[in-house]
Amino acid sequence: MDPFVTLGIASTFDVDLAAVEKVHRDLSRALHPDRYVGASKSERAAALAKAVEVNEAWRVVRDPIRRAEALLALRGVAVSDAEGRAAAKADPDFLMDMLEQREALSEARAGKDIEAVRRMAAEIEERMRGVERALAEGFAGGEAATLAGKVGELKFYRRFLDEVSAIEDEWAA
Repeated sequence: MDPFVTLGIASTFDVDLAAVEKVHRDLSRALHPDRYVGASKSERAAALAKAVEVNEAWRVVRDPIRRAEALLALRGVAVSDAEGRAAAKADPDFLMDMLEQREALSEARAGKDIEAVRRMAAEIEERMRGVERALAEGFAGGEAATLAGKVGELKFYRRFLDEVSAIEDEWAA
């Protein structure tokens, strides 16, 4: 499934999510089961299948990681191998930096230093936005083959931010 074709939008990384969400809502309304009450069983089944496809396309397009993976797949670039391991080797300097960031987060968690946790989260969010800009520029410039590593970076950043959320939830309880 090509989520961009399903939603009728351009196959780019840089999308207007508000506009795509409106397209999704419009398509969902048009495919709603209530509109097919009097239709044949095959028409109802086709509408339901299309609605499922539209919902999955929206989930892909609204998530920067899944959107980048879909764009790479459409361009024939593997993001992961058959076992799900990253196809592109991560930059050792990046990996070392992330290890240090996670250790610092662990120390802040142990010390219950909420300001340090928030500061680190803000820095990672900024880095994530930078990678998303690089992906948008790379896809626009036709550099898809070099972008798989950037998707890996986004995954590391998301896991870091997920851990920050878990820490905040833990402290809020």
